[in-house]
Amino acid sequence: MQIGAFSISLSVKDLEISKQFYENLGFTQFAGDLKMNYLIMKNGDALIGLFQGMFEGNIITFNPGWNQSAQPIEPFDDVRIIQKTLVEKGITLEQTVKDSTSGAGSCTVKDPDGNIILIDQHR
Repeated sequence: MQIGAFSISLSVKDLEISKQFYENLGFTQFAGDLKMNYLIMKNGDALIGLFQGMFEGNIITFNPGWNQSAQPIEPFDDVRIIQKTLVEKGITLEQTVKDSTSGAGSCTVKDPDGNIILIDQHR
């Protein structure tokens, strides 16, 4: 099972201060917009999403069908196949995508310590 590009999504208090902090660590803005309350920061293959006021806590994120530069890859495991595989392994999903749909979709699961894992397919 290939679950896609990895990033961490951080819930931040002040997006501008967080942006400056991660820039000091060598990250540059890759996507997003301060006006939309989120930025995606990149340093090599490392991706960090900074989100202000969108969710509580931090989220481990995987993007099926994308590489670390948000470019499409082929072949890839669709989120619905990943979701089905997780359920077959006895993993309880917090949020699911309908099997009858196609394209973009997401599902979430909590790890044994309560960390949220988002599998977020954009295409």
